[in-house]
Amino acid sequence: MLRLDIIHDPICPWCYIGKALLFRALEQRPDHPFQIEWHPFQLNPDMPPEGMDRRAYLEAKFGGAEGAYEAYKPVVEHAKAAGLEIEFDKIMRTPNTLDSHRLIHWAGIEGRQTAAVAALHKAYFNEGRDIGDHDVLADISDGLEMDAAVVLKLLASDADLDDIRQRDAHSREMGVNSVPTFIVGGQHAVPGSQPTELWLKVIDEITSAQKADT
Repeated sequence: MLRLDIIHDPICPWCYIGKALLFRALEQRPDHPFQIEWHPFQLNPDMPPEGMDRRAYLEAKFGGAEGAYEAYKPVVEHAKAAGLEIEFDKIMRTPNTLDSHRLIHWAGIEGRQTAAVAALHKAYFNEGRDIGDHDVLADISDGLEMDAAVVLKLLASDADLDDIRQRDAHSREMGVNSVPTFIVGGQHAVPGSQPTELWLKVIDEITSAQKADT
C-alpha cells in the first residue's frame, strides 16, 4: 500500500469537493494502492473557541456581502459539477475546528477516520450543524459507533490538543498554505481539488509501476 496523506479542514468546501472527486476514482479502482490518513489544518486558527456568526465572519473576511457572494460563487459551481449540494443557507455559525480535528484523530485510532470526515462534512455542509459544539460532535461520534460519553469527556479535557496544533504547524512549516493538499507516498504534493480523471491517471500509473517492480 502507498500512503496518501490528506491535509484538510472539515469546514473547507474545496476539501469537501476534493474528497468526493478522489473517492469517485477510488470506487472505480477498488484495487487502488492508497492507504489514506487525514491530517489537521485549521483555516481559521484564531477563531474563538465558540466560533462566530457565519454572516459576520464572511462579511469581515470578504469585505461585505457582495464580496462573500463572489468568493463562494465558484465553490457552488464546482460543487454542483461534482454532484454535491452545499446548504449554505443552513450554516448559521463558522466553528473553531480544533475539536472536530480531535474527533477525526480519535476516530482514526478506531479505524473510522474517513467515516468521521464524511460525517463531519455531512453535518456541516448538508445539515448546517455547528461542528464546534461538543454535543454535536458527540452525536456524530455515536453515529460512528464510538462511545459518545467517552468522546464528551475527552472534548472537555485537553486531550491531544497540543498534538493537533503541532501537526497543523508542521504542515505549515512544510509549505502547506491551502487545503486540501494531498501528499502521495510522502513525496509528491498535489494541491487543491483535483478532477476524478487525474486521480484515475495517478492510480493507474502507480499500479503499473508497482507491477513492473514485482
